[in-house]
Amino acid sequence: MNHPKELKYTREHEWVRDNGDGTVTVGITDFAQNELGDIVFVKIDKVGEPVDKDDTFGTVEAVKTVSELYMPVTGEILEWNEALEDEPELINEDPYGKGWMIKIKLSEPAQLEELLTVDDYNEIIA
Repeated sequence: MNHPKELKYTREHEWVRDNGDGTVTVGITDFAQNELGDIVFVKIDKVGEPVDKDDTFGTVEAVKTVSELYMPVTGEILEWNEALEDEPELINEDPYGKGWMIKIKLSEPAQLEELLTVDDYNEIIA
C-alpha cells in the first residue's frame, strides 16, 4: 500500500493527519500493521489527559507480539476510536481510515513540522 502523501509520519510508524482545527488524528502505518500481523487487541491510555511527545499512549497486541504506541506530538488525547474495542482488525484492514486510533488537541502545533514526510518515511522503511 502507498502511504498517503498528505499525512506526516514518525520513526515509530505512527501517522498523523492534521484536521485543520488544532487537532490531529493518529494511527499506525500500513507498514506497521503488516509487520505486526493480525491485531487482536488495542489499549489506549490517558484519554482526557495531556501527554508529551514521545510518551507512550497505549499498546497494540497482535497474535505474536505487543507493541507500544508513542505520541507523535504533545497534546491532550480528546478521544479514541472505540470501534477498535470490538474490531481491532480495522487497523489491519484500513489503517489510514476506519483503523485510526486517537484524536489529539495540539499543545505545540509547530511540532507537526518536525514529523517525517511520506518520502522521508519511505526511506526509513526501504
